[in-house]
Amino acid sequence: MKNFLIIDGNSILNRAFYGNLRPLTTKEGIPTNAIYTMLNMIKKHLDAIKPDYVMVAWDLKAKTFRHKACDFYKANRKGMPEELAMQLPYAKECLSLLGIKLIE
Repeated sequence: MKNFLIIDGNSILNRAFYGNLRPLTTKEGIPTNAIYTMLNMIKKHLDAIKPDYVMVAWDLKAKTFRHKACDFYKANRKGMPEELAMQLPYAKECLSLLGIKLIE
């Protein structure tokens, strides 16, 4: 039987951002603390599960069917902090370079 690992990208990147408050940045000043922590979290799962297939699912910026079905879906959520938003494209690129499939 094949093992699948499907990861909620926004959730794990958010947890990584708020779980690692060390100010890690590139020499250009781009924050990397969430990326670093997210990759370590995913590596632990990969080592423990040893899945045959891995996929990371990301939320879209646009409204989805959930917003139409429930007008208060995520209504009380604050926007993504700029320091985290800056890391999002780099996090996706790192995962792609590792051969992990991404869906949005």
